[in-house]
Amino acid sequence: MNPLRRCTRPACTRTAIATLTYVYADSTAVLGPLATYAEPHCYDLCAVHAERLTAPRGWEVMRLAPEVEPAGPSDDDLLALANAVREAARPVMPAAPAVAAGTVEIGRRGHLRVLRDRDQI
Repeated sequence: MNPLRRCTRPACTRTAIATLTYVYADSTAVLGPLATYAEPHCYDLCAVHAERLTAPRGWEVMRLAPEVEPAGPSDDDLLALANAVREAARPVMPAAPAVAAGTVEIGRRGHLRVLRDRDQI
């Protein structure tokens, strides 16, 4: 889903917040929250155009979105983002590489190790 879908009205560059669909059988225009995916027979509208929406004579407008203000991030979204950042910043401890059965580590410098056979100690 593209979070920055634009209003489909000509010359409008505002961000869409609602989706308009028509139910021709019932002569109803349905204005609801922004659809997850852009459909070819639906119209995405900004807050201004969603408020000004009128239907043809004899048609009914059904508004499913109680508020047409764009919603900001919730507390859950912010906490999830903070947890993801903490997880990404956590240092990863590499697993100790396997040492052959007949060897022993006698020294280390950075990521390099000095190994000797047990027989030579």
